[in-house]
Amino acid sequence: MNNLKSGTSDALTRTASTQLIWLGLAATIGFAMLMGLLYWVSSLTGSHTTTLNAIDAESGTVTLLLRTEPPQLDSTRATDSVSISVLGHVMEGLLRFDENNQLAPGVAERWEIREDGATFWLRPDARWSDGVPVTAHDFVFAWRTAISPATASEYAFILYPVKNGESINSGNLPVEALGVRAVNNQTLEVEFEQPLAYFEELVAFSTYHPIREDFYHSREGRYGADVDDLLYNGPFEMTLWVHGAHVRLEKNPDYWGRERIRLNVIDMPYFTTDATSALNLFKDGKVAVVDYLGAEQLNEVLQQRWQLKRFGDGSVWFLAFNFSPDRITSNWHLRKALQLVTDPSELVNRVIKLPGNLPGESLFPVWLQGVNTFFRQEHPVPKIELNLEAAREHLEIAMEELGLDNPPSIALLVDDSPGAAKQAEYFQNLYGSQLGLDIRIDRQIFKQRLAKMQNQDFDLAVYGWGPDFADPLTFGELFASWNPNNNGRFNNTEYDESVRLAQSSLNPQTRMEAFARQQEILIEEVALIPNYERGRVYITDRRLQGVVRRAVGPDPDYTNAFISSD
Repeated sequence: MNNLKSGTSDALTRTASTQLIWLGLAATIGFAMLMGLLYWVSSLTGSHTTTLNAIDAESGTVTLLLRTEPPQLDSTRATDSVSISVLGHVMEGLLRFDENNQLAPGVAERWEIREDGATFWLRPDARWSDGVPVTAHDFVFAWRTAISPATASEYAFILYPVKNGESINSGNLPVEALGVRAVNNQTLEVEFEQPLAYFEELVAFSTYHPIREDFYHSREGRYGADVDDLLYNGPFEMTLWVHGAHVRLEKNPDYWGRERIRLNVIDMPYFTTDATSALNLFKDGKVAVVDYLGAEQLNEVLQQRWQLKRFGDGSVWFLAFNFSPDRITSNWHLRKALQLVTDPSELVNRVIKLPGNLPGESLFPVWLQGVNTFFRQEHPVPKIELNLEAAREHLEIAMEELGLDNPPSIALLVDDSPGAAKQAEYFQNLYGSQLGLDIRIDRQIFKQRLAKMQNQDFDLAVYGWGPDFADPLTFGELFASWNPNNNGRFNNTEYDESVRLAQSSLNPQTRMEAFARQQEILIEEVALIPNYERGRVYITDRRLQGVVRRAVGPDPDYTNAFISSD
């Protein structure tokens, strides 16, 4: 998931992830000190005095804020965490994630996975927000639309496990050849390209959501662009979308599971990337949750004795390179020079300075499972030692190969959040002082930053990726040459072969060895520079209960939330 991607997994993975993140921090600042802080924070009993703006128990309304508005809500094209989170509330696929972060029935009330395919039996009471039944035909149409080359979906690759998916997306077969068919209105048959062990998790992802064909065509190219350009089949429906200003979700009376939905309204009248502004909204009783805090805000939270919560969101953050031949970052020696002076521990402990973040070492985060234990325990990351002298030697070679007399100027693309700006300034100073490079910060609003990444309009970019499903493949295939989310266009034949092996094999040991080789190649080729694995700290009104946080699936999830009278 791009830039969490807002971008947790099942209950076991989530617990392990949280433990590892906090143990890693303990090793950094002292175990006893950290445990004392966490004990004090978790034992706080102070209350937060709010007005009814944030929590209105009588109407069942919760007021929240969004970091930014969704770029668009077409499930065939959505890639960012904001859009996917909103879609997780207003749409539902064959399966969904429940309050325990386990896969549960969604539109499909039961299913069967075989070696060569799957069958899903849809519940007869699944309805669109106009009262029309959701049918197997709606899934067939949606999947064909997402895989069509004309859609240019960056997530088309997630449908490649369905037979002929990749050939269709490459323009070699018509969309009708996709291995999915509606046996009847309530029965969906899927044929696999090859045996795979994780299809259940895929169908819970937003690209696999249904779309009704007649409505889609009635929007004349505007599907997902506005509140009236969507039909909803999820727990909530969008009733207001003032672009750049306000989103409002209301309980969907046609949702099959409406009895379990306890909130009536999720109102989001505030958009801001600024943590101080968000904290002030919470302090004034305007919002019930502040989902992102900087180190500057943490002291005030502790002093006010607000309810501070934490979790590992599963995402990894790194510097991404543009490998286009006309970009200087395509030069291996230049990338190697940057790698040899970058210390993720310094970034985490001296710049970000928030509990829960782990220094980055790999594209594959610590919480991923291997064969018998965690993947990174079974396959440790090859170590890179800082070496300023060697870095400067590589820079000299790069300049010679690039025909430059002076250290080059490099454009660093970031979004407009304060945290991103701080990190960009850190890299600007680091690479300027150590290597004499001119780092030009290209700061863009979230939507425009995504567009520039997709158009390869960058040299370096601060980039984040969150998991779409709980398997190392969700990270490994990001750098496959055919993946549209591989915005820098890294291309390595051996890497691609190892991804294909991990996709096709059912042998756990074979798959993990393939991921281990991918990990080595990314470091050897300096395909990225790991920065950190993100831990999140946030505050919430104590009356808001049942909110689920996760790394895999829409986050945060308010479909099980309720307002407590305590």
